[in-house]
Amino acid sequence: MTISTTQRVLVTAGASGIGHAITEAFVSAGAKVFVCDIDEAALQRLQEQMPGVVTSVCDIGDRAAAARMVDDAAAALGGIDVLVNNAGIAGPAASVADMDTDAWESVLRVNLTGTFIVTQHAIPHLKQSDAGTIVIMSSLAGRFGYPNRSPYAVTKWGLVGFAKTLARELGEFGVRVNAILPGAVKGPRMQRVLEGRASVSGRSVAEEEASALANQSIKRFVDPADIAALAVFLASSAGRSISGQIIPIDGDSQSAS
Repeated sequence: MTISTTQRVLVTAGASGIGHAITEAFVSAGAKVFVCDIDEAALQRLQEQMPGVVTSVCDIGDRAAAARMVDDAAAALGGIDVLVNNAGIAGPAASVADMDTDAWESVLRVNLTGTFIVTQHAIPHLKQSDAGTIVIMSSLAGRFGYPNRSPYAVTKWGLVGFAKTLARELGEFGVRVNAILPGAVKGPRMQRVLEGRASVSGRSVAEEEASALANQSIKRFVDPADIAALAVFLASSAGRSISGQIIPIDGDSQSAS
């Protein structure tokens, strides 16, 4: 599996979590990488770790800012070969009956419309690439219903439809599009979730972890590095015939909870 050392990659929300792992993986593979993120401090830390990465503070929920960011990325990189749409927010936890409408719309604005704007502005550059690739980060919640997380689930299902549609529209230009659907991911965020559940239930963190993994065949949380490796694979020459695919990476999870 190889990627071109001149590959030009734009990663949204690439300064922490899964995005950071993706950024690191592409840099390690020799690509030129541009990262946007809403967290300026995280971007500064990223630049200290990987000085060659170009960064930009951007909230992709701001349409004008998202469009400018893509233009800046293309100018800094000299074009765009790979777009990794990783940015998204979790949104509130509430039933549909109790969901705040503004909170609902805030999740759609970032997860769906923000991804749409970034992609729309990147398409002209991807069409000019010899191996244009779009990777869209959906979720386990893009395969199953997710009680009390309706805006998140709806947007992640929507991103699957977006990826499928883009693959059909862009295939004639040699641009391939795939969606990655991670399950529960190892890291500080998951640890905080487990600790929060334990404080409410009275059970230990270990017991909450076992409960969280009960619906998976593989009893461990997903390593962000594995998700990053999948993204690099899809953008590599080994993935040149893969498009329009919905690829879970979730330890064979049977539900979202």
